[in-house]
Amino acid sequence: MIDYDGEARGYDASRGGEARAAATAEAVERLLPVGTSALVDVACGTGIVTRRLGRHGRTVLGVDRSRGMVALASPRVPHGVVLGDATRLPIKSAEVDAVVLIWLLHLLDDVAPVLAEGARVLRAGGVLVTTVNKDEAAFNAESDVAAMTASMRHKHAAGASDRFERVVTLAADHGLRMSGDTTFAGIGQGWSPRQWREQITEGRISWSRKASPAQVAKLCRGLSSLPNQDVLRPDPIYRLIALSS
Repeated sequence: MIDYDGEARGYDASRGGEARAAATAEAVERLLPVGTSALVDVACGTGIVTRRLGRHGRTVLGVDRSRGMVALASPRVPHGVVLGDATRLPIKSAEVDAVVLIWLLHLLDDVAPVLAEGARVLRAGGVLVTTVNKDEAAFNAESDVAAMTASMRHKHAAGASDRFERVVTLAADHGLRMSGDTTFAGIGQGWSPRQWREQITEGRISWSRKASPAQVAKLCRGLSSLPNQDVLRPDPIYRLIALSS
């Protein structure tokens, strides 16, 4: 698991900054019901997206388990950020119109408790908005990195916790049904071969963590052989779905 406390201050710069936050928030807005007035942003990170979702007179609450992230988010969303766990939200049942989960489910071994908790706090007619298939998103545009990593990804990513089919099936157990679907660009996150190699060797990519050390070493040698080692590849296109109560 990434040390989010340690990475908090450099997190936005490494994830596309305001441009990426704007694209994310705009995509979330497309899936929110008309008249959404109360929203909780779970795993809100630095609050860079949460702040945008709080416009239009909407009440927002950002929740994150990282103290470092909460410290940065609090000035962006005054009196609207708390330290908390996605499986035990500090919110009454049937209290909010929307629950937002951006880039969270892929980090978890078991997404069911988080989906159950999201369903618990939603009012009737509310919506849970979440990213799915996160680790595959970086490769939905053709590139030499995508081709180089294809074999390992397909072998080890099939059981990803945020697979679309898995999320939809588990959400249905809690009365949530698919109601919307959109995409957005992960601006500034189209990593170069060198950056991919660093991410993989540091154990930050879930599908590569399932491979053997020998397989990882072989893949990294291949990535190091690609031309233009520091040239960014195409930005990922993330998928965002809405599940309504």
